[in-house]
Amino acid sequence: MASMPFSATFSTPLHGYSQTKTTRSSNSSASCPSMAFWAPSVKSSLGSSKSAIFQNGFSLQSPSFNGVFFKARSLGVYARAATEKTLYDFSVKDIDGKDVPLSKFKGKVLLIVNVASKCGLTSSNYSELSHLYEKYKTQGFEILAFPCNQFGGQEPGSNPEIKQFACTRFKAEFPIFDKVDVNGPSTAPVYQFLKSSAGGFLGDLVKWNFEKFLVDKNGKVVERYPPTTSPFQIERDIQKLVAA
Repeated sequence: MASMPFSATFSTPLHGYSQTKTTRSSNSSASCPSMAFWAPSVKSSLGSSKSAIFQNGFSLQSPSFNGVFFKARSLGVYARAATEKTLYDFSVKDIDGKDVPLSKFKGKVLLIVNVASKCGLTSSNYSELSHLYEKYKTQGFEILAFPCNQFGGQEPGSNPEIKQFACTRFKAEFPIFDKVDVNGPSTAPVYQFLKSSAGGFLGDLVKWNFEKFLVDKNGKVVERYPPTTSPFQIERDIQKLVAA
């Protein structure tokens, strides 16, 4: 069987990963042209420069045969082929344990955030999220908050405790849902969808509390922001989608 050398080169290190280069080949009598993968720096479909993760696009070149060269389009926000599903295909449980079909948010712009009560980012994020929600909720904007205890054990409380914390201390009026896993074998299906729709090569993992996914009115993920991107830095992108 003909060998196929494989080389992967990242010209721009992906978020949370150092630059690497590997080459692998098998011992046989023939070989095919190489297949190269690289990640040039590009902007998202929204033109945002705020997201450190999605400033890295993903481009694919396939082998050249008989002088024919195939090149896939740079994908920008979507690091992999977009799934046919939308967010509306999923149901979740709210903070009180009631089933909520996400189709109830059809036609709205959504910012989905994994939250925690004892993180260094908690105060600033909850305050800014509440401000944005108050400002845009009448314009078809919703924030969906999913508590998660996977990062430093910083969301240890029960659902009632989490609800009281968010609603009393930060006057959060946006929907808060049941505590979920966002990484690992027990990842909630909705987060499997979010990450598969907007996950960089080797970048599927949610990195920490308060990572954010922006979803358009059609239930498609259009941008992903790292935890250190504040809600206020996302406001321009929210405005564009609300006005669309």
